[in-house]
Amino acid sequence: MRSLASQPMHVLQSSLHYLMRKSLVMAALESIDAKFERDNVTFHARLVRLENAVLILCYEGTSKLGTVALAMPGIVEESVGRSSVLLGGKFLMASRALAERAAGSFGKMTLVSLNTNIEEGEAFRIYAKLLEDLRKTSSAP
Repeated sequence: MRSLASQPMHVLQSSLHYLMRKSLVMAALESIDAKFERDNVTFHARLVRLENAVLILCYEGTSKLGTVALAMPGIVEESVGRSSVLLGGKFLMASRALAERAAGSFGKMTLVSLNTNIEEGEAFRIYAKLLEDLRKTSSAP
């Protein structure tokens, strides 16, 4: 059996897209969406909470899988969590930084997907703001 990492990107994208579209999955997994619009482009950050983790999809326009990073929250003595890029080759720094920031904010293992067409630094600023919006929205009563 082939490992997940050896699967072509389009197969992984198709699989994630299928799961996100299935009403049964979405009924069981509630999501929160934060949006920002600039120059007729809508930037999205979608949060899916699990018992022990959070999934965050960051994309422009329609939902797409991008560079995927996984981060673990730091322990009390550690202020910085551990992270790794699992898939992709674009926006490595931004995807890891967003995953680490989310892991610290939510205190859970975090998987972040980042797919965008803008410059990496600007992408990080926009999606970090959307991440903060998600944190505030998800903790509101």
